[in-house]
Order: sequence, then structure tokens, then C-alpha cells
Amino acid sequence: MIDVASSPKTDVLTTGTTTVGIVVKDGIVIGTESQATAGYYVASKQAQKLFKINNHTAATISGGVADCQYVVRQAQAISRLETVRNRGDEPPTKYIAEVVKNILFSGRSFFMAMMIVGGWDTRQKVPKLYGIDLLGTLYQEKEFLAFGSGSPFALGVIQSEWRPEMTKEEGIELVKKAITAARTRDAASGFDIQLCTIDKDGFKPVQGIHSEN
Repeated sequence: MIDVASSPKTDVLTTGTTTVGIVVKDGIVIGTESQATAGYYVASKQAQKLFKINNHTAATISGGVADCQYVVRQAQAISRLETVRNRGDEPPTKYIAEVVKNILFSGRSFFMAMMIVGGWDTRQKVPKLYGIDLLGTLYQEKEFLAFGSGSPFALGVIQSEWRPEMTKEEGIELVKKAITAARTRDAASGFDIQLCTIDKDGFKPVQGIHSEN
């Protein structure tokens, strides 16, 4: 994950991170790690990459730090506005995913951001997991999803061990194992793991999430 171009004379942007979302029995587990890089330089060991959007939706970020933070803050603000407009009824996870998609699509590669949006749909009473790329492509996953330079390593672990009806506790351990594999093999992923679960009772931080998020 990076906040600056590799050279002021080029348009090349080097990114790296590992973000993961998996569907478990009656919920979602979302995780990432905390390293931010600028080329070969570790810019931060405590970069926040997992954000609470509302009480039943969270998002991970990968790409340009400033771009991702802007999109996250816009999604959080729009969620609050919709909650007020609907007299306390939060917008569902699909709505937040559509908001992110529209922001990224309107930029059409201007925003260097790829995001996982996941949560519990309070209207349909089911977990939802979405991926949105920098072009604004939106797709829903029924099982699991990973973005970032470390995602091939994480997906290898998840692909071999994920199964339907996993408990949240089993899902937490699987996400930790997947991110640990990525941190071991991907130079751009490292340091602390950030984790949350989301179910009918709402967003629950597990570890590494700053209180202001």
C-alpha cells in the first residue's frame, strides 16, 4: 500500500497489501495487515486498512492511501446521511458497495483503490461480501475474497481450508492463518493483523482496529 508515486517523472504506482473477507455461518470475517509501503520503504507499521462504515458494514482498502481514505470517508458520510434520512434505519451493505462502486467508476482509474465491502444485511438477514476494483467493477462473492499483492498467498490458504457453515471462531483463525502466510511471502504485507466480525448483532472489532474508526 502506498501514498506516493515511485517517481515524480512517471505515472507508475507501486501498491502492496493483503486484505481478506470470508463468509461464515451467520456472518462475515474481514481482515488485513498494517504495513504501508512506498516502493521498498516501509512508510508505516500501523496503517489502518480496515474501517467500520456503519454498525453492520465494514470495508478494507488497498491501493493509494489518500485515495482509499477519501472513498472510505465518503462512504461513512453517506451512510450517516441515509441513516438520518431513513429515521435511524442504516443503509444495507449492498447500498454501501454501490456507493463505493459509483465513486470509483466516476473516477475511472483516477482513484487508485480496490476495496472489500462486507457486512450483515439487516433487511434480508444474510451476510454479504463484495469486491470493487479501481474501475468501479462490483461483484458479489458467496464464499471468500482477497485483494492486494499478498492475495495469492492468502487465497491459497483459504481455498484449501474454507468450508460452508464455518463458525466465526473458525473463520477468525482461518483469516489469521491466511494473512500470516501473506506476511511471510509478500514483502509489501506485514506487521499487525486487523480483524473484525459482522453478524446480526453488528460490527465487532477483534484486534488491531483503531477506536476512531
